[in-house]
Amino acid sequence: MPKYPINIFLPAAGLGERLRPITNGLPKPLLPVLGKPIIESILENLTSVCTGDIGINIHYKPEMIRAWAKRSVWANNITLFPENPILGTGGALKNAEPFLSRGPFIVHNSDILININWSRLIDEHISSGNIATLVCHRLSQISNVVIDKNNQVLDVENAGASKPDPLTKADKVAYTGVAIYSPEFLKFLPMGVSHTTVAWIAASKAGRNVRAMDFTGCHWNDIGTPETYARAVLDTLQGDGETVYVSPSACIGRVDIDGYAVIESRSRVNDGAVIKNCIVMPDAIVSGKHENRIIGLDYSVALSESDMQPSLYAADKKRVDLSEQLFAHYFGHQIQGEDVAKSPLHSALWSDAIMIGRGGSDRRYFRVRHNGKTAILMECIPDDPDYERHILYTHFFSSHDLPVPKLLAMDRLHKLALFEDLGDTSLYTFMKLSHTDKTIKETYRNVLTILINLHTHITDHVHECQMLQNRIFDYDYFRWETNYFLERFVVGLNKTLVANKQVVDEEFQRLARTADAHPKSAIHRDFQCQNIMITSNRVPRIIDIQGARMAPPAYDVASLLWDPYHRLADRIRENLLGYYVSGMKNSLKNFNENLFFESLTTCRLQRHMQALGAYGFLAVVKGKKYFTKHIPEGLRLLKEDLTAVKYEYPALAELVDRL
Repeated sequence: MPKYPINIFLPAAGLGERLRPITNGLPKPLLPVLGKPIIESILENLTSVCTGDIGINIHYKPEMIRAWAKRSVWANNITLFPENPILGTGGALKNAEPFLSRGPFIVHNSDILININWSRLIDEHISSGNIATLVCHRLSQISNVVIDKNNQVLDVENAGASKPDPLTKADKVAYTGVAIYSPEFLKFLPMGVSHTTVAWIAASKAGRNVRAMDFTGCHWNDIGTPETYARAVLDTLQGDGETVYVSPSACIGRVDIDGYAVIESRSRVNDGAVIKNCIVMPDAIVSGKHENRIIGLDYSVALSESDMQPSLYAADKKRVDLSEQLFAHYFGHQIQGEDVAKSPLHSALWSDAIMIGRGGSDRRYFRVRHNGKTAILMECIPDDPDYERHILYTHFFSSHDLPVPKLLAMDRLHKLALFEDLGDTSLYTFMKLSHTDKTIKETYRNVLTILINLHTHITDHVHECQMLQNRIFDYDYFRWETNYFLERFVVGLNKTLVANKQVVDEEFQRLARTADAHPKSAIHRDFQCQNIMITSNRVPRIIDIQGARMAPPAYDVASLLWDPYHRLADRIRENLLGYYVSGMKNSLKNFNENLFFESLTTCRLQRHMQALGAYGFLAVVKGKKYFTKHIPEGLRLLKEDLTAVKYEYPALAELVDRL
């Protein structure tokens, strides 16, 4: 990305009144988002393309912003512009006129987070001859900037309130709080208090180019209320592929978490606390049970469940009719005949369904809540290949006490199903908190007990589920995994040339034949910590079962104990491996320990390559870049295991060593 010698100006003087009481102790620009002040995230973004100096106006709690600026990495490049009284959006720029007159400059409100192509914005401004280029979105509910067919700004309705005039029929856009100006724009600003919106219109009427640039679709958070602050935090959390953030300086006791949990710096969450969908602010002390809240040192702000969801999920919230057959039995609403048609939209028969996740094949999951009961609605696309298998596997596994979510109701015609709600705490999330070795061992042993049941008792009864019995993890599927690794990870993500592809392919064939020759049992196939839920009393349950196959049981063991999502200490892994082997011996009279360990070596190689291939696919094809953070551990595991068999697979070892 090119660098531009452009100055930056961050308006940071505001009182943050709509954010009270959160801003009673902190100015809005210093509110943390996963341990980082908003203003810091903004500058990291801007200084990746701008090499100029930084101007910041201050008024509310100026000493705190001064202290932050002094210790920041930009300390030598920051100029502060105190205001008393506050000068407004235009007056702030006029007050900094000598600083801003050196050339084009970017103005970025210090209470928004936005992800746009900065080079595109700057290049457009410079090449167009605009005096002002405004970064805009098309959001009808707040679009009040009137433009013509050339995107020239003609008017601003209800300036400062972002409220369109419904009586005016015109093309309108919403201003995001980001713009790039040429120094000539400052001539349209009077001394003292003024507003940029007035200057836009004055410059436009004077024949100067004041144009909106449409960035609809780019991520944008305007942090003005507790609700939008929570949304910004959770959007950032989701963008990292996480549901939990714990600051390294936070002190966490033995606590239970569910949903989204953000625990900021120097805060303390005491033993026995339960937090669900909460943001714990710096220096706060938390005891007891809290849900859907922002918790500070001396305040607690209650929000709705939908407010405590990332934008992506909140936007897909919908209402469901609990009198429909799919919901009626579980939620206790049996209505027949004409009464169904007469039920009003906002009656007790309707409930909000909050999106909680997306699965493969565009599957969507919603939490439905009514009168203290909750359930999970799975909504599949019409041609979802896994729907029927998911239903049949659930019946089969449940009949043999594998702890999967109970199937409460289904609608095969519309590919819908209602499942028991297991909460939001996966083993992956659970392990984000600090635990003793004893707790880790106990938790994983409980998970391994489930696995032993799957590999023994359920396998003995697999003839009762022909769909599973006939779904074999065979030579062709093992070869598919290694091809997936080459295509999606080696070539697709790493852009690495496979010079001796024929030799590598021959080694993959030998690896697949070896894996296919091992005895097979029913396996989960993706038995990693994100598919294991930790429910009340820390009881593990299993999800995402529709991928189950008949395969070497060591594949599941490798997935769990050598999991790139969470690295187990070697001593704990050895202990857990011993627990599994002992359990298999007790449950299976003909269990061959030596043969199991032979298969474990092969399955570890296969599983590591499958995982890396998946990370490459998700990052490159699906655009989920956060999966790349798991690659170093996945690659470390693959290299470590290849070291032991490098003489059997020298071409593969050489290829992986170059990655």
